[in-house]
Amino acid sequence: MTGISEILILILLIGLVFIIPRMMAPAPKREARMSPKKISVKLRAGIVASILVPVAAALMLKPWEDNLIAFIAIGILPVALLWAIAWIMAGNKSQGRGNS
Repeated sequence: MTGISEILILILLIGLVFIIPRMMAPAPKREARMSPKKISVKLRAGIVASILVPVAAALMLKPWEDNLIAFIAIGILPVALLWAIAWIMAGNKSQGRGNS
């Protein structure tokens, strides 16, 4: 008897999943679309370099063959350090604009 009731409950739940959303009114669509921000050339170059430097370091140092420390020092840390500096500089620029 429990098998039949479980099957009926599953059919009811599946039916509700498909029927209830059709009964509700759709959300109003927004007409105004925001244009995406343009990415500067410097930012694009930074993103590409952030991918190429670790890949080149991995191909040269082969971190899977016991060169993990060297790979982190040469391939990962410089990228992380430069992005940290860029982030700090961007914060300084935005604070400088707000104070004037």
